[in-house]
Amino acid sequence: MKSILIIDDDLSIGNMLEKLLSKEGYCTLRAYSGTEALFILSSQTPDLILLDLMLPGLTGEELLPKIKDIPVIVISAKADVNDKVDLLLGGASDYLTKPFDTKELLARIAVQLRAALARQSAPLLRCGDLELNTSSHTVSASGQPVKLTRTEYAILKLLMQNPSQVIAKSVILDRISEDTPDCTESSLKVHMSHLRNKLISAGGYDYITSVWGIGFQLNFTES
Repeated sequence: MKSILIIDDDLSIGNMLEKLLSKEGYCTLRAYSGTEALFILSSQTPDLILLDLMLPGLTGEELLPKIKDIPVIVISAKADVNDKVDLLLGGASDYLTKPFDTKELLARIAVQLRAALARQSAPLLRCGDLELNTSSHTVSASGQPVKLTRTEYAILKLLMQNPSQVIAKSVILDRISEDTPDCTESSLKVHMSHLRNKLISAGGYDYITSVWGIGFQLNFTES
């Protein structure tokens, strides 16, 4: 049974979500503040998180960067496009504005859970002619093997797991920190440059696009 953590201090909304999700066969967890959510996440790993932004203590915006490897759907009354963009670039998987249709929410939850399962179960990541095998830790571009450092591999894996997203520099550093603690903000540019050059040499194509002032995005052509 998939578990979903509801982080919302509004009792009526939280109760409604809990009832809705339980009816659909999900196991639910509740947190009423960002601090309480962190405590729960220290001992449990839900399959998905529904996150409100305006929380007491630690806000949703402050909590989001601390959540790793769990899809997060932000549910907020904030409807400004800039807010949505910032949160999606900051690590949120999806954003739903209050008030929302419950059928749409359930559909978005199903999509995120399906995507998470695919990422976990598929040892081979493919984006165009770029391939990364998570079992053998090998990479190829246009069929040519590419030898990467540990940090370069971690960066490429993150980009290939999120091929349609622009990933902020701070998010890259945070997500790869466990595998590559040597990578810092000042060295990320160097690692990224080396990675891009190696991929270009093998595949004859620049597979990574720099988004000025934000971060990086995978750039590939569907074969």
